[in-house]
Amino acid sequence: MKTRRNLVQFCLLCAAILQSLSGGAQPVTQIAGGGYQSIFLKSDGSLWAMGYNAFGQLGDGTYNSTNYPEQIVVASNATAIAAGFNHSLFLKCDGSLWAMGDNTYGELGDGTNDSGNYNTNRPEQIVASNVTAIATGQSYSLFLKSNGSLWAMGYNAYGQLGDGTFGGFSFYTNRPEQIVASNVTAIAAGRYHTLFLKSDGSLWAMGYNNFGQLGDGTYNKTNLPEQIVASNVTAIAAAQNHSLFLKSDGSLWAMGYNAYGQLGDGTTINKTNLPEQIVSNNVTAITGGEFHSLFLKSDGSLWAMGYNLDGELGDGTYNGTNRPEQIVTGGVMAIAAGLYHSLYLKNDGSLWAAGNNYDGQLGDGTTDNGYLKTNKPEQILGPYNQIQTAGRLLGGTNMQLNFVGVANSKYVLDRSSSLSPANWIPQATNAASSFGPLVFTNAPIAGMNNFWRIRSVQ
Repeated sequence: MKTRRNLVQFCLLCAAILQSLSGGAQPVTQIAGGGYQSIFLKSDGSLWAMGYNAFGQLGDGTYNSTNYPEQIVVASNATAIAAGFNHSLFLKCDGSLWAMGDNTYGELGDGTNDSGNYNTNRPEQIVASNVTAIATGQSYSLFLKSNGSLWAMGYNAYGQLGDGTFGGFSFYTNRPEQIVASNVTAIAAGRYHTLFLKSDGSLWAMGYNNFGQLGDGTYNKTNLPEQIVASNVTAIAAAQNHSLFLKSDGSLWAMGYNAYGQLGDGTTINKTNLPEQIVSNNVTAITGGEFHSLFLKSDGSLWAMGYNLDGELGDGTYNGTNRPEQIVTGGVMAIAAGLYHSLYLKNDGSLWAAGNNYDGQLGDGTTDNGYLKTNKPEQILGPYNQIQTAGRLLGGTNMQLNFVGVANSKYVLDRSSSLSPANWIPQATNAASSFGPLVFTNAPIAGMNNFWRIRSVQ
């Protein structure tokens, strides 16, 4: 039986009182998937992260990976996030840009990279104000300012910064440089290629193009922005080596690498260098990973296509598909893709994940105990006010916990004596349906904290 772990944690300090360990009942509002890390924002402006951290990309002051969400910035009015291969960016409400992680090619934009300061494990301010949007590729970064200008920094061997250079001694820059002076409204960064939109709805691209991901009809890289579509483009996503965009009629278009069916055109033809229509209408959001793609429709349904060896499509199999397939029927409001994992938010503020979990990027408390990956979406953080904060002794060693669950789900309970590391032990319970009650044995051990998680099961 495949399980979905609900990682709302509890510390039972006495037999009758439960205290939330999840940073308060704040719903998740934004998500971002990086190479092997995930970051998200809560409604209080706090920044959270989990997964791979060898370059300090989680920003927690260490280089230790974590398999459980940890709070990085406490209620500090963070407003936007972007997760790259080994670095992360975020914005604050004052328009300041902050960065952490790998800086080998100057992707943090702090003016270092050649003096031994290759990374930082704490957020550092890069730009003081007026930044409105951010995007991260592999070892490079993009941002927009309030005047519509596009700025870039980092690796540029393929011309992905769009500054007219590549190769030689100009393959990176460690300070933000202005690429386009005005009228840019949206940005997206792939592995080594960049997409952006202008206010007239035109789509522009630059960088690596060996798989046709620029969509210009060639396989030639370019170090200057070139127009791909003249008008009516409303959203863009740059995956590792393929690109997606939406038009104003809700149609989904794709180009680039397709060996695993990630374009969703019904083929596994290796690549295409011109945009092709995949879905004719009602698409509202898009994202792409290494070899897979996700999109939302206007009814809140989640769809996926492409590579699935790590379960990143979330369809219950490890089989890829070259056609869009529905994963969740409704209620999804935001999506994000890492290399081999996927994240999504429901409109109740709950966070869900599927796919590779080798470095703990799903945030479900596991990495190496038999759950390296999951092919079914699992709930990582619950909805707003999901759990009440008090249990009731039933007598003896039994306790009843009342909670608000997810409709049509069943729940059990695990306990651990520590979170460093967690050692979850299933408790003897009934498999209570949504809205409980959940009755469990093994009362708290006097004089020590006990950590609990409610886990939904299929």
